[in-house]
Amino acid sequence: MPVNLKHRPPFALVLLSALSAYAAESAPVAHAEQAVAPVVDTQALKNLGASWHKENPYRGDAAAVEVGRQAFIQACQRCHGPDALGKGPGPNLRRLSAYCNRIADTSMQRDCFVDNDAYFVKSVLKGKTRVGVVHMPPWEGMLSQEVVWALKAYVDSPHGDVQVQR
Repeated sequence: MPVNLKHRPPFALVLLSALSAYAAESAPVAHAEQAVAPVVDTQALKNLGASWHKENPYRGDAAAVEVGRQAFIQACQRCHGPDALGKGPGPNLRRLSAYCNRIADTSMQRDCFVDNDAYFVKSVLKGKTRVGVVHMPPWEGMLSQEVVWALKAYVDSPHGDVQVQR
């Protein structure tokens, strides 16, 4: 018996329906339930207040790097791997500032870091969801500004054979 192709939905519609059904089933059990705020001592850090800074005020601060390392181990390492090198389902965070580090013009380099900082903060606070699946939970309301910037200071810091220089 011949198949009537006029009444079949297009492949893209079938695929979208399947992905939507999968996302609806899997979203509640994704990483969002596993998000637990790290417990770190931020007393060594300058209090940043309620207004978010546009760029990392802790860039190059050794105390902030250590606070960020502790927070990273507790909250980020399971996905981004040890030392933020992407040895898990999450990307290598050490590459975030690699391009900015190569810019010779100091004004352009600073602008690059400011853009990079904005991307990092938005990613951490809002999380990452694609096709209805939570790939990274939103940390807004769970992490203070101090902890977020300390995490960025850690990710941008030189570590082992990772060359991230200022």
